[in-house]
Amino acid sequence: MSDAQDQERPDPIDHRRGHRERLRARFRKGGPDSLADYELLELLLFRSIPQRDVKGLAKALIAKFGSVAEVLTAPPARLTEISGIGDATITDFRIIEAAGRALAKGAIQPRKILGSWSAVIDYCRAAMAFADREMVRILFLDKRNGLLADEVQQTGTIDHTPVYPREVVKRALELSATAVILVHNHPSGDPTPSEADIRMTRDLVTIAKPLGVLVHDHIIVGRNGHASLKGLGLI
Repeated sequence: MSDAQDQERPDPIDHRRGHRERLRARFRKGGPDSLADYELLELLLFRSIPQRDVKGLAKALIAKFGSVAEVLTAPPARLTEISGIGDATITDFRIIEAAGRALAKGAIQPRKILGSWSAVIDYCRAAMAFADREMVRILFLDKRNGLLADEVQQTGTIDHTPVYPREVVKRALELSATAVILVHNHPSGDPTPSEADIRMTRDLVTIAKPLGVLVHDHIIVGRNGHASLKGLGLI
């Protein structure tokens, strides 16, 4: 090959740098809505994998998990099934996931819970919707419906988490809470309440009410949305 032909060949490093800067420029100008899911994931991967083209890797992650949210919350063991994903990338994903949860939680902490319902839903989905095991979170409220505590009470299997209404009420009384909101996730993605969900919630209402603790709602979250037992007229 002649020197002239060699000079005409694009430098892969320059090409990669140019692509990354163009993607960053699009993000700065148009925000996240201006990018496809895999392109947003590329921006995240640029930091943990600086020395290689990550477009193919980003596409592979979206193809496997379905969305940016599901990639960021995927278990490390499943992430490492994708060639090119190592500890640095997994750590970055965990940091971004934690920051997202903190941001969503910050939107509800200084407010009266019932006056910021959309923020409550956003927080619950960020915290739980993409988890691969069922968990039950309790939001304990004061008499002005301000948030006293946000606690994960139980973590179970892929399709079951035991909830003990008397333990929920006991904890509410310890915190001097006058109301609670239950939240749990369905790893299947479908937030439709089960008969067991409905029965347990009604048991909790029955036990809590005589002790001055109201059950404002039981929210079920999943990849495909959320369901409110109160909104469905089930409590």
